[in-house]
Amino acid sequence: MANVFEVLDRDHQEVNRMMAELEDMPPAIGDDRERMRERKELVRRLIIEESKHEAVEEEYFWPAVRNLVPHGDELAEHAIKQEQRAKYTLNDLIDYEPGQPRYEDLLTGFIAEAREHIAYEEEQVWPELRLVISPERAMELGTKMEKAKRLAPTRPHPHTPPNPGLLKASGPFVGAADRIRDMVAARAGRH
Repeated sequence: MANVFEVLDRDHQEVNRMMAELEDMPPAIGDDRERMRERKELVRRLIIEESKHEAVEEEYFWPAVRNLVPHGDELAEHAIKQEQRAKYTLNDLIDYEPGQPRYEDLLTGFIAEAREHIAYEEEQVWPELRLVISPERAMELGTKMEKAKRLAPTRPHPHTPPNPGLLKASGPFVGAADRIRDMVAARAGRH
C-alpha cells in the first residue's frame, strides 16, 4: 500500500523513463523494421500507462483536490485541460506509424506537454494538497487509485467527459473493452 503521492510519483517516474527512452531512440528511418517495431511498442506501453494514470486521476485525485484544497477547482480545471489535450494527441498517435512525420510530431508534442503537466502536478498541486490532506486520507486515496488502475482504460478516450461518477461507473467496462482491443492488436501485430 502506498499513499496518493507515492502512487502518482511512481507513475510519473515510469512515464518519464519511457519518454526519455523514446527521445534517446532516434526515429526509425527507411527499412529499419526492428527499430520501428521497438519504437511502436514503447509508445504503445506509454499510451497504456498514461491512459490508466489519467483515468484514475480523474476518478479520484482531482475530486480530492477540488474538495480539500481551497482553490482546488482552479488547480483541477487547469490540469484536466492539459490531460484532455494529451488524450487527443495520444488518440491521434495511434493512427500513425513510427517514422512518419505526423507520428514523430505528435510524439514530440506529447512529451513536451506531458513534462509540463507532470511539473504542474508536482510543483503546484501536490504541495497544496499536502497541506490539507491527512496521512490516513492520503493512504486511502492511494489505495483506491492503485486498485482502480488495475481496471482502468488502457487507451485514451478524449470524447468521454472527465466526470468522476461517469468514469467510476464506466471505467471497468471501458477498460475491459480496451484490453480486448489490445490483445487483438497484439495478435495482429505478430502476423
